[in-house]
Amino acid sequence: MNSLLITNARIVNEGKIHEGDVLIKDGRIEKIANQISAESNNKVFDAKGKTLMPGMIDGQVHFREPGMEHKATIETESKAAVAGGITSFMDMPNTIPNTLTSDILEEKYQLASDRSIANYSFYLGASNDNIDSIKSLDPNAACGIKVFMGASTGNMLVDDPDTLEQIFKHAPILVATHCEDTPLILENEESYRQIHGDDIPFELHPIIRSEEACYKSSSFAVELAKKHDTKLHVLHISTAKEVELFSSAELKDKQISAEACAHFLVFSDEDYAEKGSLIKCNPAIKTAEDRAGIIQGLMEGRIDTIATDHAPHTWEEKQNSYFKAPSGLPLVQYALPSILENYHDGIFTLEFIVEKTSHAVAERFQIKDRGYIREGYWADLALIDLDKPLLARHRDVLSKCKWTPFDGYQFRSSIAATWVNGNLAWSDGEIQEIDFGKRLEFDRA
Repeated sequence: MNSLLITNARIVNEGKIHEGDVLIKDGRIEKIANQISAESNNKVFDAKGKTLMPGMIDGQVHFREPGMEHKATIETESKAAVAGGITSFMDMPNTIPNTLTSDILEEKYQLASDRSIANYSFYLGASNDNIDSIKSLDPNAACGIKVFMGASTGNMLVDDPDTLEQIFKHAPILVATHCEDTPLILENEESYRQIHGDDIPFELHPIIRSEEACYKSSSFAVELAKKHDTKLHVLHISTAKEVELFSSAELKDKQISAEACAHFLVFSDEDYAEKGSLIKCNPAIKTAEDRAGIIQGLMEGRIDTIATDHAPHTWEEKQNSYFKAPSGLPLVQYALPSILENYHDGIFTLEFIVEKTSHAVAERFQIKDRGYIREGYWADLALIDLDKPLLARHRDVLSKCKWTPFDGYQFRSSIAATWVNGNLAWSDGEIQEIDFGKRLEFDRA
């Protein structure tokens, strides 16, 4: 690979902003300086007037392959990701077959090796009967162990208390949890079915998948983690009440951490009237007060990372009634622009956004040589034009489903370019050089 020199960038990294140049050689950052002289073999990319950040590392996606390729594929969703400034992703295990063994895990890595434009890692899933696979897992083979402590598909709902005790006690790496209490949800569903039949209004989704159901499960996960000294990461916090469960200590001092997702920072229950099933997801998007509480939790350091929980379904699937319309939203392409709206509104600084979408994710998951703009690190970079608006439209979506909950929304920032391992993957509104991402490596004992 020839050397690349990015010049005149406004670099946001490790709590600071400064003007400078970045020299990339063989996919890694070789030099960062105020000014670097171009050599004959350098490609030069002038970033003048634009902001250079570490690419977003998305800690939670559902790219659907293998088994649900009619919804999405690793290829289509990774293209959408780099278009959104996401350079690495961690994919969930509720594919078909469920990723419950090391052999299936490795098969997914093989799939991604010649299909993913972004860098990738995969979770090992937990079930009621795969504790031996969890105990024997190589700590560097997966980004984490995913536990669905709430409704899920197939064999992936872990509802046996003894099994949960064993998982939290013996997990060799971080445990990431989806926390909702299934009995409470089923009770709420039945109550509203008695009133509305199967045609329940989507506005009732956050009442059915309630604050109580989320808090009961999240607090139980935290209790288990404290009992067994488990490294726990609670995914997609959806209520202000749950935020109270987490410490505002520095991330390096935490065993228990939490994640917010982009759509919980934008939408509230007021949006169901217009968007209906398009914003139906689990856990449910709740009130404006919950949204404010999540944002406050991020700012206080109680919530540590921001992800997407990108979970595409076809447009036709989403047109169904409440019980038949699947939960999940396609988000990777517009997540970072949506998060940057908080910068334009004076809520988040650029340094804060980089911390929550890149630095903290790399630290929490112990990812090797990524998440920062540092000499010797892989050149995973997103170039942001803070002055060029971006209109989100269904027709521009690169995800296979070809729709977005943000349709018609004009963001105030756009992704000018994305580099993955020094390769220009996205620029001028188009996918550029097709080169495959790399399997994420971890610094774990």
